[in-house]
Amino acid sequence: MRALEGLHLSGAEVLPLIEGGKGISITDGGSAGAWAYAGGVGTFSAVNADCYDNQGRLIPQIYKGRTRRERHQELIDYAVRGALYQAKVAHETASGRGRIHANILWEMGGAEAVLKKVLEKAKGLIHGVTCGAGMPYRLAQICANFNVDYYPIVSSARAFRALWKRAYHKFVERLGAVVYEDPWRAGGHNGLSNSEHPHQPENPRPRVRALRAMMNQFGLQRVPIIMAGGVWCLREWEDWIDDPEIAPIAFQFGTRPLLTQESPIPEVWKKRLLTLKKGDVLLQRFSPTGFYSSALRNDFIKELEAISARQIPYRTHAEEDFVHRYGVGPRKRPVYVREKDKESIALWEARGWREALRTPDDTLIFVDEKKAATIHQDQVECMGCLSACRFSNWSQGEEGNTGHRPDPRSFCIQKTLQRAAHDPDNLESELVFAGHNAFRFAQDPFYSNGFVPTVKQLMERIVTGD
Repeated sequence: MRALEGLHLSGAEVLPLIEGGKGISITDGGSAGAWAYAGGVGTFSAVNADCYDNQGRLIPQIYKGRTRRERHQELIDYAVRGALYQAKVAHETASGRGRIHANILWEMGGAEAVLKKVLEKAKGLIHGVTCGAGMPYRLAQICANFNVDYYPIVSSARAFRALWKRAYHKFVERLGAVVYEDPWRAGGHNGLSNSEHPHQPENPRPRVRALRAMMNQFGLQRVPIIMAGGVWCLREWEDWIDDPEIAPIAFQFGTRPLLTQESPIPEVWKKRLLTLKKGDVLLQRFSPTGFYSSALRNDFIKELEAISARQIPYRTHAEEDFVHRYGVGPRKRPVYVREKDKESIALWEARGWREALRTPDDTLIFVDEKKAATIHQDQVECMGCLSACRFSNWSQGEEGNTGHRPDPRSFCIQKTLQRAAHDPDNLESELVFAGHNAFRFAQDPFYSNGFVPTVKQLMERIVTGD
């Protein structure tokens, strides 16, 4: 592996190694600052980030508002405070080395308000903003207004073209790089389009070359591409570095930084990573965002799979095959199901799944009373953590809802991600995002005997090619 050359990003010469900015409390100021101190670009998550009091105690995010609108404003306030706290930690830890980026999700509730307030109050602390999970048209203007570089995350040349044509061509001077995130291999939410098959991953190289060709058409030959998703060691990507159809190129590491001493995830999570096997991370579509996402196939995901399997179609009026009358809800309002589904209903009810819940797709799912009560309570307590949520039907638009029936096949993503990050006893029963290369922890000799490196040790390892 030849020596890595520096790359100019966010106003400084750095190693072309970027830390992925993973969701709620999974990449914080400590880990981001350590990555920057080692010479790369550290990225902390600005998605409902943690904040601590003067005694170093975590400030819990408790919502007291009576309405969703009130709780949504509380969410924004928490997000701003947390992001500012983590930005200061990252800045202090980096000690002037490397660069510090903030990661934000465009589909996060109040994303624009949070980003504006954070950049206004964190001048000099944040050098760049990465943003994905949606089409962040206004990202460029917001960052340009605060003299900060922006790094859009896309999964295709077509997606970047839409962003460029609509908005980014007006703010080219602040475009730091374009992050190509592999929609089949990355952890967390993935940008698969309806025309792409979730179980037929494509080779990223032709897709990145297509992105570079399009960028060159727009005069962006010198703007780097950051390869994200599926990057484990540079030796496997060495021939990309000088490929004239791709370069200049940098690489983002999302999964490997999970297992460092500075990583804020619970110790039980770190130990679990060392035991994963190929196939333990599942690409699925249960997320209330509507996007595909990659997560550990633990008890949480298995329960969602089982609930969706206990599903039948229904009609509000008798028609064709739908002639069997069935009562739904506390008042047993009548709906009509197919005669052939009667046996399944009887079996599910006999096993305790007696609560039938309607979905937006005119189907019924069957759960037990405890699960039904939890779903209802989570929907009632919605704080608008997404710009639009399938699970609660919240929308931050004027109407305040999506106009669709809430989908009980999904879940409260804010609740489960917070618990996964802060309650080590709930690792199997909460959503745990991970990239599809996570199984390599158990195979890589670097992690033999349960070795957990510092960020500095990991960076030194990565630079060797391994």
